[in-house]
Amino acid sequence: MPSFNLRLRLLTSYLVLILVTLSVIALALIVLIGNRDAPPQPTYERLAALTQGLNYIDAIADIAADPNRRFLQEQVHELLAVFARTRNVRTLHILLTQDQTRVIYDSGQQYAAGDLIHLRGDTYRSQQLANVLSRGSRQFFGGFEDPDGREWLYGGVVFGQQRFFAERVDHNDLWLLAEPQPTVSLHETLAVFSNALAPPLIQAGIAGFAFAIILAALISRNFARPLQRVARAATAVARGDYSARAPVSGPPEARSLAESFNQMTTEVLAANTAQRDFLSNVSHDLKTPLTSIQGYAQAIIDGAAEDTGEAAQIIYEEAGRLNRMVVELTDLERLQAGRLSMASDRIDMAQLTAGVVQSLAVVAERQQIRLESAIEQAPTVIGDGDRLAQVLMNLISNALKYTPAGGVVRVAVERVGAGAVASVRDSGIGIPREELSRVFERFYQVDKARGPQRGTGLGLAIAREIVEAHGGRITVDSRGRGKGAEFRVWLPGANATKLL
Repeated sequence: MPSFNLRLRLLTSYLVLILVTLSVIALALIVLIGNRDAPPQPTYERLAALTQGLNYIDAIADIAADPNRRFLQEQVHELLAVFARTRNVRTLHILLTQDQTRVIYDSGQQYAAGDLIHLRGDTYRSQQLANVLSRGSRQFFGGFEDPDGREWLYGGVVFGQQRFFAERVDHNDLWLLAEPQPTVSLHETLAVFSNALAPPLIQAGIAGFAFAIILAALISRNFARPLQRVARAATAVARGDYSARAPVSGPPEARSLAESFNQMTTEVLAANTAQRDFLSNVSHDLKTPLTSIQGYAQAIIDGAAEDTGEAAQIIYEEAGRLNRMVVELTDLERLQAGRLSMASDRIDMAQLTAGVVQSLAVVAERQQIRLESAIEQAPTVIGDGDRLAQVLMNLISNALKYTPAGGVVRVAVERVGAGAVASVRDSGIGIPREELSRVFERFYQVDKARGPQRGTGLGLAIAREIVEAHGGRITVDSRGRGKGAEFRVWLPGANATKLL
């Protein structure tokens, strides 16, 4: 259900976004069309057709043919007034001279006789009519502005002068038919939209919306499916199935999420395994000495112990083992929490290692193991000498413990880059390769059958924490069981600025 809700939310979000976008586009289209002037071409076409009627007013042609016949003007103006009323158009008689353009007659009465007028020419040419009319007349088009600021478009005719704007003679009579500059009101826009544009736009919108639904469903599925898989994997992990993994697929963000989840699950599994092993080991390691202590103590109490001194010695040794375990656990916890203070002295690793090797030479001789050393001069390191000696002591002691009689343990110190490397290699029981990554875990022991002589299983975990607290690193390598193992400790030199 949560995954379905996620897909539904994504799909709904996409659809709402699409609807809002389409609405904004439609509103912007209506507003933009409603606030702009209509194209003048339809008006020019109507005026071009009406100007043909001026050719049939003989008085106009007579005045154009003979400028001295001005006595016909009143008759012409009356005819222009009738023409204006019957055609629902404004008529004007303009006198064009070399340097002035004056109004002789205006049926709209916005201009008085003799007023100057500014005519704007237009390059428009009628597509329906031949520009050259009868009696040598010629059409022309343009616009002008009334004294009150209203814009008009005109279609005019001039008789006898084919190029009156370019080559003026003493005067030209211009006869104009004018209509207001058309504008598209919002009401007209809506009317045109509803009657002409609405049906195809609605049909296109429905088709586009259907396509958008399909596309939105695919996109939401593409985003939701990887998240659903991660959610299912998370549910499985929450139920205890740490083997569950989320498929790495989908967009980069979803892939990154799946990879992070899988990495987290791997770490959780490792932590859970380590916790189980910790509880198992600590309970076993505590139970064994406690059982011995309890058994020998009861034997002493019952008087069943044949040698009370030996029984007391065993109790003392087991109690000491328990005490060491508690101390090591406490040290490990403080190391991991960064609360264990360490000195910062200049340490000669060659000298420190040689001293540890010398102290363990007797143990090696007693176990009939050849302890070799190859110690070279190495960079001085900054750290706690006692803690570093503890690390070396632990590594060499483990090597001696897990190497049979007649074997070899080799300890070396060398310079590597700006740091010093101390290595301990043995010819002992070795470590299975699948267990190499776990040897530094708490209580983890490769040899689980050593009985009461086992260690606490905390030495290597403590060694790693000490080395990392000094800015170094500790690694282990083994070719398998029975083929020995090698531990290497790298520590930065006193002048090193970074790990190599």
